[in-house]
This record gives sequence, structure tokens and C-alpha cells, in this order.
Amino acid sequence: MTGNDTGSGPDGGIDKLPPGPDGLPVLGNTHQYVKQPMRFFDKLAEYGDVVHCEFPRIDAVAVFHPDHIGEVLLRQGTYERWNFDELKELLGYEIAPRGLTFTRGEEWKQQRHFLQPMFGLNQLRGFSSAMVAATEQLIEEWDDGEEIVINEEFSELTLSILTNSLFDFDLGEHRQMITEAADELQTMADMSGLSAAEMLLPSWVPTHRNRRYKQAMDAFDETVDTLIEERRANPGQYDDFLTMMLEKEDDHEYTMADAEIHDHLITFLIAGHETTAMALTFTWLLLATHSDERGRLTQEATTVLDGPPTAEDLADLTVTEHVAKEAMRLYPPAGMLFREAVEETTLGGYHIPEGTKILLPQFTVHKDDRWFDAPEQFWPERFTDARSDRRPEFAYFPFGGGPHQCIGMHFAMMELKHIIPMLARNVEFELLSSPRPEINMELTLQPSEDVRMRVHKQ
Repeated sequence: MTGNDTGSGPDGGIDKLPPGPDGLPVLGNTHQYVKQPMRFFDKLAEYGDVVHCEFPRIDAVAVFHPDHIGEVLLRQGTYERWNFDELKELLGYEIAPRGLTFTRGEEWKQQRHFLQPMFGLNQLRGFSSAMVAATEQLIEEWDDGEEIVINEEFSELTLSILTNSLFDFDLGEHRQMITEAADELQTMADMSGLSAAEMLLPSWVPTHRNRRYKQAMDAFDETVDTLIEERRANPGQYDDFLTMMLEKEDDHEYTMADAEIHDHLITFLIAGHETTAMALTFTWLLLATHSDERGRLTQEATTVLDGPPTAEDLADLTVTEHVAKEAMRLYPPAGMLFREAVEETTLGGYHIPEGTKILLPQFTVHKDDRWFDAPEQFWPERFTDARSDRRPEFAYFPFGGGPHQCIGMHFAMMELKHIIPMLARNVEFELLSSPRPEINMELTLQPSEDVRMRVHKQ
């Protein structure tokens, strides 16, 4: 399909199909994507705001204008979450098919209605102490002058907080299993290291990559099932998300089967672990080379707070919030959102056939100079209320938007607003590696090399 083709629109008219780069037979634009994924989308944006591209078995459109992005995110029923049916054969494994990420229609609405109250601000206040305790322990473990790999440290920190919140336990014996599962998910989502031919291999080909992934996820599944059984056998002994899901009934007397709970836990663990770790990594990578912004952050942390943050302090940490948001603008943790047109429609004046996959590349839109002055510059003050109000709503969307907005958004922001000021009060980081690392587009955006820093305790 090219920009010169025409097709019948949903209203019977003739609409042009979106423009886009030429591709190869069968492979489409895969060879261009795997070489430089992020650069590929920068090049796509040169064709316009709604741009066609192709991959094996996938016909896709990338969207770059906030108005069109908002239309995709808000028009539930026309656009739904892409459930990656076409990619399941490549993975050879179906990840949490009953979780929020992959359900649709009435099933999704019922699940979201059931789960949403658990992620309200008042409900989340109870997890504040766990966030503080985990961060204090990490700071205590660091020696003054120690060299650390900050992305690994933050990955362990957020995993510890998340497992405590989901399952009410410290990682302990489960640490290796959960870490391996998270690592394998990242590896499977990273297509930048694959050749175009490898992307076409069917799932039954027993590559080392596929076998390792399957083993890690089988162990992870078994552990989650065991935890559900333990909670069933010991009601009232735990205070975590798992217990909430097991014990809650909503106003429609809906309860969740164990299989659904299993998939939700996996979804939350996958979605909430590396995303927050990468937000912290890039925040401190940016602060390490912007002393003025670091100074403003430290001033707030020492004047607003008497000690570790509490849930009641978070609304006053505006500098912290602006810093976190600006880091997620430059390095959005998820990188890109995915939708599917479930009916024939139009977008930006172009015909969108039913089944078209919709790509919403945050890392490109967030740096568009139509919406952001000096878009490559780290400038947290652009997120003051007055400046934010002047931008289109979906020029910035690290947590998505509309009915499918990330259910863990408040949990993630709460986590960032606990950890960032605690580090600012207690630690100075000396950057030892590149201030602008190459970025890999995996399940989350990741620095291609470890970010090394030296700890100086204050």
C-alpha cells in the first residue's frame, strides 16, 4: 500500500491511503527498522503525520500529530489495544492473555472497573512506607566513592518495591527467577539485534533465544500460581495487590478467577518494573550533566521535606515532578504505544483499513519542535502549568491516554516522587560513562551500554 493508492472509505467515499517509504517483498520495511529503530521513525515523520509502513504479516500506520494520536487513544471501539496475535508465533509464548493489556471490549471494561479502585491515590498511600524503606536500604548499601551501574541498581530497587507491593514479600529466593523472566522479556522485545530473516522464523524453531525465554517464563508462571495458592490458603495474613484481587468484589458482584489474577500480576510486574527503573536511570543521567537543575531539585528536597517523603508531601514536590516528566519526555520509558483499527475508518484524511496496526512513537512526538521549544534540551520548567496548558494534549503522553491510560500511572509517579528527592538529599552521582548513550528500543527504552556512576554520599 502506498500514498498513491486509493480505497473506499467507511462512508463510501474514496480516501487516499497514507504515504510511506517503499519496502521489500515480504519483509516490507523490516530491514530499515532493525538497523536503527528510532531513526526509522524519525524518517517516517518526514512523510507527514499519518504514515504507512509494513513488516512481515503486519500492515501499519505511524501517527505523529497530537490531534490524531488523541483520536486513536480516545475512540475506543474503533481502535483497540493491539493484542499482537501476529507476533505470538514469533514468541512461541502467549504472555498474560487474560491481563488488561490483551483483553478487549466488555471483558476489558469489566476488568478495568474491578481493578481501577485499587490504583486510586488514597489506596496507594499504604505503599509509601515500602518505597521509603527500599530506597533507604539501597542508599545504605552504597559505599562512599563506590562505582555503580545505575540502571542495574534502579532495576533492582523498582523490582523490590513492586514485588513487595504485589506480593507482600522481599525478593529473597524469588529474586533470580523474577529477574531472569524480566530480562528475557526485554530480550525478546529487542528486535534491533535480529536480522530481517530471523524475524521470519516460526515459533517451533528451537533457537537458543526461544528456549531460554520459554524456560524463564514457565518458572515465573509456576511461582505466581504458587503465590495465589498460598494466599487462598491463608486469608487475611497479607496486605498487597494480590490479596486485594482475591478478596475484592465489585458492585456487580464480579470476582476474578485465578487464571485472570495470574495474568494481571504478570502484566503489572512486566509493565511496572523496567519502566520506572528506566525513568530513574535517565533522570539521573540528565541531572548529572545539568548542575542548575540538580541544585533546584536538592533545594526542594531539603526545604519541603524534613526527612523521607510521605504521601502527604508529594503534592508539594513540584520541581521533582517537573524533572521526572521532562526525563520521560526525552526518554519515554515505554517508547511507543500500539493500537489496532478494529473497523474501517479514516485518520488525518487518510483511509485506514480494518486490521491496520497503529504505532504511536512517543520518542519521536515528544521531540517535535512544533510542540516543544528546543526539544533536545533538558528543561523541566516546560512542565509548569502555564507552559503545559499551551501544548496540545497528546504532544506528551508517556502513560498513554483515554480509557486505556496506564492503570499504574499514579503508582509510578508516586514511586518517582519518593525516590528522586531521597537520592537528592543523600547522594551526589558522578557520571563515569557517556552522557548521551545510544538507545535500544526494547520492551522499554534502554541505554545500549550500562550507565556507570560514582556515589558520593552527602
